[in-house]
Amino acid sequence: MADRDATARGREIFDPIAERQCDLPGVDIGRIFGTEGLRIRAKVFAFVVHSGSLVVKLPEERVGEIVDEGIAGPMIMRGRPLREWAEVPVDAGAARWNQLIDEARAFVDAITP
Repeated sequence: MADRDATARGREIFDPIAERQCDLPGVDIGRIFGTEGLRIRAKVFAFVVHSGSLVVKLPEERVGEIVDEGIAGPMIMRGRPLREWAEVPVDAGAARWNQLIDEARAFVDAITP
């Protein structure tokens, strides 16, 4: 069962950032894994999971960097890490989340036709 407090803390950081992101061309909100995430041209690049963590899509090399730095962990799905997805805890804070969401948007924008 999800920790409602953790989810609420994650949403408190994510929602204002998402609102600003949605002012950018091609960015909107869409459904992913039972929650809402930021999308650019219909491709998801960031969302908050039920644990309150931020999940962002970044180049595999960048995911490795932020995991090695202790900023994030790999997103695990069905027991396997996803190469281009990182899970960033709520404790990383709004400034870090904002930076990584910007990076994720730029990455997905560049790889989306």
